[in-house]
Amino acid sequence: MTKLWLAVPLALGLSACGGNSSNAASQIKIVGSSTVYPFTTAIAEAFQKANPGTSVIVESTGTGSGIKLFCEGVGQKFPDMVNASRQMKKSEYDACNAAGAKQVIEVPIGIDGLTLIESVKAAPLKLTLADIYAAVAANPYGKGPNKAQTWKDVNPALPAIKIRVMGPPPTSGTRDSFAELMLTKGCESDPAMKALKASDEAKHKDLCTKIREDGVFVEAGENDNLLVQKVEADPGTIGVLGYSFLEQNADKVRPVEVGGVLPTETTIQDLSYPGARKLYVYVKGEHAAVKPAIKAFLAEYAKGWSTGGLLEKRGLMPFVGEDAAKSNAAATGLTPLDGATLK
Repeated sequence: MTKLWLAVPLALGLSACGGNSSNAASQIKIVGSSTVYPFTTAIAEAFQKANPGTSVIVESTGTGSGIKLFCEGVGQKFPDMVNASRQMKKSEYDACNAAGAKQVIEVPIGIDGLTLIESVKAAPLKLTLADIYAAVAANPYGKGPNKAQTWKDVNPALPAIKIRVMGPPPTSGTRDSFAELMLTKGCESDPAMKALKASDEAKHKDLCTKIREDGVFVEAGENDNLLVQKVEADPGTIGVLGYSFLEQNADKVRPVEVGGVLPTETTIQDLSYPGARKLYVYVKGEHAAVKPAIKAFLAEYAKGWSTGGLLEKRGLMPFVGEDAAKSNAAATGLTPLDGATLK
């Protein structure tokens, strides 16, 4: 777990339903995604400079773990916001509601590219989604345990380089996005697997998203900077992480071409890159109602995600057109999410 302490935390006096303690109202606690973490911390730093009386604490826990903490209840013991590298699930929303957090506000903050990286010292790989799936799936296409050891075993056109993939753990939203955007799409390149979803959704999910556990895929934790270091030091190893970390480390690692497309600002923003995904923050409406600092923080966030803003300089692709208008409306209107729209 990574923590950024942006100020000495103040003693909370917020009651279970909000309360009016000035100390509690001047502290914002945020948990969640390691991918969204650097964007939120950048906004938090700017916000605190403009609002020195407010304490902001940001913790990198992973999306799944962060949402679980966020959804455990309302009051001073629970986070005000959660960073997420995927949309909240219906089951998570229901858990929030059951614990009393009935006003969950979804704020999309921009677009990131789920990126495969390799060391700049390695021979460049060019992969398809089917290659990626066949390399790391536990039981590719339901034909038995995965025994592929080199990329050539997966696709005769690829080099005989040992498959070594480092990626996030199951608690990470990046892992969920990897499963949805790359593994499932690669799996469904087989028409029988695509048809399976309609007849047996559970089996489809197992075959398309379960990752092999024989050491070919290594869970690298939630520290993306450490993952970059490990990939750089081991040419031939592939890493899975967000585009912003690639941009920050372009002297050490480079992107792997996927489906004939490299992740760039253009291909991510227009969603032509297969790994492009929206990023989110979720806000507890019950807390926002009694903490004016939360609304002010979201206003700072909206300023940062605009074209040419602070977050674009940090590697986040800004929304344009209708998506930009919707995000700005979410940040100012604070309208609770309709759980029926979630999967």
